[in-house]
Amino acid sequence: MPKPPRHALIVRGFTLIELMVVLVIIGVLAALIVPNVLDRADDARVTAARTDVNNLMQALKLYKLDNQRYPSAEQGLDALVRKPTVGALPPNWKPYLDKLPNDPWGRPYQYVNPGVKGEIDVFSFGADGTPGGDGNNADVGSWQ
Repeated sequence: MPKPPRHALIVRGFTLIELMVVLVIIGVLAALIVPNVLDRADDARVTAARTDVNNLMQALKLYKLDNQRYPSAEQGLDALVRKPTVGALPPNWKPYLDKLPNDPWGRPYQYVNPGVKGEIDVFSFGADGTPGGDGNNADVGSWQ
């Protein structure tokens, strides 16, 4: 089989314009996708806070079942981890949690007894760490 003539060999490759078009397409896709992924992280934190609040409420219900009352506001959520030494001492105390979780934003959960929105309230102040707010800054509580 004879060799093809030298001018018949064509070197294939990408032009600069083709590379630029591909980079622009990737940039547009990233601009559309990245904000959606960041919103998901905030949604996940709110969901984690709701789960933690529900778990704390279950532990508080077990505490009440064993001791005929919820921990006082002075005893707080710490009564679920350590036997209270102040206020009315619980007659049948046992550890209800291994440790108290912080909310997904790194702050302790709040406990109010008597509650404002229920018999007791357990809540997080949300992303902004202050009462009230909208969206990710909204309070996440046991009343929801």
